[in-house]
Amino acid sequence: MHIIINNSSMVPIYEQIIDQIKSAIIRGELQPDTVLPSVRSLSKELKISALTVKKAYDNLEEEGFTVTVHGKGTYVAATNKDLMREERLKEVEHDLEQAIMKGRRCGLNDEEIRNLFEMIMED
Repeated sequence: MHIIINNSSMVPIYEQIIDQIKSAIIRGELQPDTVLPSVRSLSKELKISALTVKKAYDNLEEEGFTVTVHGKGTYVAATNKDLMREERLKEVEHDLEQAIMKGRRCGLNDEEIRNLFEMIMED
């Protein structure tokens, strides 16, 4: 697993870790029962606090993406189809919101943006 941290980003580091691990799970790059790096080894590799990695792992577990077995490590949870679909929809929604904001920054009004989306959907 390869995680890249952007220290100049406004996104907190633990959220960057969560997003990258979630994306890898959704894309199928991390299969169920795959062991994630230990908190200590990932924090050392990324040169960040172990508490930051722990916070990311705890959030992933709360959301149902991982399972932690104390003394054994953190594993990718069995795939929940509804959860995966919801996450993919969130990701697409985020991308569409970014596209709309960019259109507005470029001076397009809502009708012009809507027309662009309709044109794209026709193809």
